[in-house]
Parts: sequence; C-alpha cells; structure tokens
Amino acid sequence: MAPSQDPQSDDTRLPWRATTGASEYEHIRQLPAAVLLENVRSLYNVGAFFRTADGAALRKLYLAGITGYPPQNMISKTALGAEETVPWEHTREAEGKIRELREEGWEIAAIETSVHAVDLFDWQPRFPVCVLFGHETDGLTPAAAALADTHVRIPMLGRKHSLNVASAGSIVMYELLRKYRALALHSL
Repeated sequence: MAPSQDPQSDDTRLPWRATTGASEYEHIRQLPAAVLLENVRSLYNVGAFFRTADGAALRKLYLAGITGYPPQNMISKTALGAEETVPWEHTREAEGKIRELREEGWEIAAIETSVHAVDLFDWQPRFPVCVLFGHETDGLTPAAAALADTHVRIPMLGRKHSLNVASAGSIVMYELLRKYRALALHSL
C-alpha cells in the first residue's frame, strides 16, 4: 500500500474538525453538562476524566471528597494538558455541591446500577445535567446517591458487572454529547 493510502500514514490523517462528520458538531461550543467525581482515589482515573471532558467540551468537572486535583503528576500524565483547559473545582463534600447545582436548575444523575436505574441509551437527560461518579469499588456514598434525580446504568452484558470509572465516564460523556447534538439539531 502506498503511503498516501495507508490510514496510519501521517500524510492522510486529518484533524477531526477537518472531516465532513465534524460539521454536525460545529454549533456546539460547550456541552451543558458537568461531572462530579466523589472519592475517586486513582489520580490516573481523574486525569482520564479531564482528557475526556476536554474532548467532549464538558462545562465543568467537580472533584469531591478524597478525589485528587491538579497539580498532580499522575493526573497530568493521563490528562495530557486537559487539566489546564477544563474548568474544575474541588469541594470537600459532594452533597453541598449537588444541592447547589439542583438549586441552579441542573438535573442530577447518578451513574450507578440500582433497582431504579434507567438504561443509559433510553435515558433522556434534561440539560443542564450533572452526572455523578463514585469510588472505584464502593461507588457513590448513600448520601450522594440519594440526592440524584435519576439513576442511570450502562448495560453490562458480560460476566463482570462494572467498568473502570474513567471508562464509564467516557461512555456517558459521549452519549450526553450525542443526545445534546440531536436536541440541538431538532431546534435549528
């Protein structure tokens, strides 16, 4: 295969914004969504959230409880500079921030598997929306989970019943972007 036909070749790769498919997203400057991480202990996971938040144009990232925050080398290693571009805020306890966001009109959605959870792909978020993610093994604290307007689950078809929190965050943020784009296209 000639270098110009090789999809991995440097001379054929285009920045995503230069592709035809990107035109459907050009009107989106910022996704009216936020993520609140409660007690996420891995700084690498926090960095991955920054990176995905940058890619999806997330409005803000809230880091609560024991969740680490910049500047931290392990966050920077995974975020690759996104910790400098994504607005973020650290708060000691999640519940106060959740209540504040609700008072400002945000829908609060806990990304948790529970008997009341709706499927991510069936859920119709009300923007602006803040999605909550908890500790890697324990999930959200009961107090934070109880403050959610809705609980949302990612379908799990394999033998394991959970994903890495940063992987789950990526799925949810890009599903929110897809749903917001669909809403925005209908209103044009």
